[in-house]
Amino acid sequence: MGEDGKLPGGGENAGDVVSGLRESFGSGKTRSYEWRAAQLKGIIRMIDEKEEDIVAALKEDLSKPKLETFVHEISLARSSCVLALKELKRWMKPEKVSSMLTSFPSSAEIVSDPLGVVLIISAWNYPFLLSIDPVIGAIAAGNVVALKPSEISPSTSALFATILPNYVDSSCIKVVEGSVPETTALLEQKWDKILYTGNAKVGRLIMTAAAKHLTPVVLELGGKCPLVVDSDVDLNVTAKRIAVGKWGSNNGQACVAPDYIITTSSFAPKLVDALKNSIEKFYGENPMESEDLSRVVNSNHFARLGRLLDDEKIHGKIIHGGERDEKLLKIAPTLLLDVPDDSLIMQEEIFGPLLPIITVDNVEECFDVINSKTKPLGAYLFTRNKKLEEKFVKTVSAGGILINDTIMHFANPKLPFGGVGESGIGSYHGKFTFDTFSHKKAVLHRSFVGEVSARYPPYTARKQKFLRALLTGNIVGLILAIFGWPRS
Repeated sequence: MGEDGKLPGGGENAGDVVSGLRESFGSGKTRSYEWRAAQLKGIIRMIDEKEEDIVAALKEDLSKPKLETFVHEISLARSSCVLALKELKRWMKPEKVSSMLTSFPSSAEIVSDPLGVVLIISAWNYPFLLSIDPVIGAIAAGNVVALKPSEISPSTSALFATILPNYVDSSCIKVVEGSVPETTALLEQKWDKILYTGNAKVGRLIMTAAAKHLTPVVLELGGKCPLVVDSDVDLNVTAKRIAVGKWGSNNGQACVAPDYIITTSSFAPKLVDALKNSIEKFYGENPMESEDLSRVVNSNHFARLGRLLDDEKIHGKIIHGGERDEKLLKIAPTLLLDVPDDSLIMQEEIFGPLLPIITVDNVEECFDVINSKTKPLGAYLFTRNKKLEEKFVKTVSAGGILINDTIMHFANPKLPFGGVGESGIGSYHGKFTFDTFSHKKAVLHRSFVGEVSARYPPYTARKQKFLRALLTGNIVGLILAIFGWPRS
């Protein structure tokens, strides 16, 4: 933050940003279908016209391969916007619900009301998608938005600040750049909702700041996502899907990337060989030279991953990979076998290209391992055993579960995406984002007919009988009370 509390970009301080947005929301213009649709169309144009700029920014921030940028970020963001535009009128339409006998005659509905002024704080690992996707839903719901992109992906953050105002109503949608001081200044303000994507440590700070104003929050966090492999799988397909879910997702820098594998000790050698084979097919004999593998985002995260690898408790446990290049910020896809549970790599979310494998005698022991840890954002199971699959879905508490694949549930806008416990609060994607940024307002419509004198004092014995019968659904008693029987 600059002098006198000024935020970079427009010379406003955090309070001015919020008051300006609140004034724009107060004008009522964001409530119309036309305004919302115009903003969504503008974002689609931005994505189409600035695709190469987006690719270049992500290449600079993460050395992300062009195809990975398109598949995992650009295409998903565009699809999200197209879906919101297509479904917007239906999402906005009040939901009719049945009314009760006690209010007869009447009609009832649930109206999706915009919350107002919302703050979106996004993450660096998918800096384009995780910024624009929640903005799309917030706009569709009729809100005004302040977007705070991550300073750890500065090129993408600068790109948003430069191009987004050219495609949307900049009085209602603002980009605020900066780092911790700017974020802190924003969190001191009163918002109507905050959505944060990142880690649990910062998530707690977000919640603490929001509590001062009783601001509701959505926290998209992470955790150690387990992956269980049964011995009855198609080994070739399984290894490829694990490998692409781990190293094809930002080289493991993804909240839904598999964090550790659980398999039986008898099956582990076959799985390890298959994973090694997939890694070599994907990234060649020297993955450090592969153009298809993202680098570690910065030196701090490189050092953090180095500490995990240098932990004495995993000495001799690396069975594949482990190469590092600090200048290039690259770490090769790395497999570790039978790491102890008290090692750093099993106590922290890895968020990188390291993949520990834990072996058990029986695959069903996986439930004790998983349930001994905090609830993950995602949990994966590879099996042909339907009973094991059913038990996994019923027994494992996770934000989402995927059977016989990894991370693909993230791409389905008809599924809610969010965590549980320490992996997050709330969810979004598709209509779930619209609902996240809407208040479901109850509305009951009545006319001036249908008066029932029993609701008004004085409460005679006859009125009490009538109301008791009405509220308990006692039809016989209701009829008797109406006709005044038995008579006193």
